[in-house]
Amino acid sequence: MISDLPHVLATMNILTIASLIGGYLAVRDGREHEHEIYMKTALLLGCLFLAVYAYYKLNSGFAKFGGVGMIRPIYFSILFTHVMMAAISLLLVPLAVMRALRRQYAQHKKIVRWALPIWLFVAISGVVVYIMTVHIYPTPIHL
Repeated sequence: MISDLPHVLATMNILTIASLIGGYLAVRDGREHEHEIYMKTALLLGCLFLAVYAYYKLNSGFAKFGGVGMIRPIYFSILFTHVMMAAISLLLVPLAVMRALRRQYAQHKKIVRWALPIWLFVAISGVVVYIMTVHIYPTPIHL
């Protein structure tokens, strides 16, 4: 059901966070093959996320935030930053992947110094937005 997709998307974000951290730790420790597996997993999750997110938004629209008072500017600040960083990650991540596939590891590393924290921020803030919108401040239903 469409109403289950926010939960699926949040789960994908959590798995992406785990994959990104695992990939970072693996490459830091010199375990390149494990790094590659983690990063392929993160990329697969990212692509699936984008497909599911697009399907969800095309069929449901945007969620309404039910919070009132000071929490509204806090929430919308998080959401705005999340969206801006997601756009940046859509540029940086493919560039980093291309550099890795071409074995241009020095350039790959320079891009990843920005791409990794941004992608992690996007995934983490996505979970925060999900929790705030769906679990803490859902839109009240008016009958």
